Amino acid sequence: MRQLASRLRRLPPSCGPVRLIAVDGHAGSGKSTFAAALAEALGGAPVLHLDDFASHDELFAWTGRLLGQVIEPLGRGEQARYTPYDWRARRFGRPQPLPAGPVVLLEGVGAGRRALRPALACLLWMDLPAEEAWARGRSRDGEEQREFWDGWVPAEVGHFAEDPSRPYADLLVRQLREGYEVLRGPRGKSGPHQDVTHREGPSAMW
Repeated sequence: MRQLASRLRRLPPSCGPVRLIAVDGHAGSGKSTFAAALAEALGGAPVLHLDDFASHDELFAWTGRLLGQVIEPLGRGEQARYTPYDWRARRFGRPQPLPAGPVVLLEGVGAGRRALRPALACLLWMDLPAEEAWARGRSRDGEEQREFWDGWVPAEVGHFAEDPSRPYADLLVRQLREGYEVLRGPRGKSGPHQDVTHREGPSAMW
């Protein structure tokens, strides 16, 4: 993970002074866990979770709020302030700060959507098939969230049919029994990560 973090730090800024790194993938694919590990390897980089922007009424129609509350301020080199959604209370909460650090992680389904790609320094895709990811997510959330998942799956299918992320990924992330493997993505963008092929396991660290 340290090697990947080092490569990301060397990327040119993409959103004002910020290197905005997206971690996208199907629901249940392990985005949050991977983003947390990467943030730690980056020395405590801020992580913005798209679960804070999605809501019961707008599972994917949050682009305008994200651009206005986060992307535009960061692009000016200013601290962003966003209003996270409370999924239990079904309302938006108090504004939260997001500093314009050297690297900021954007994690969630749709993080690599076309409206955001111009502001991204790198798009990482958690490379787990949809059905497997959804099964993991359903198992994780239990029967309490069954109704939510029944609505989420067709919404996610529709989103990626209209606005796919994986074809534009710079890197693919595959979870191993221990750690991760990072491979060049479909986009194959030239740059500091062009030749990336890393495996993390019991005897290998990035």
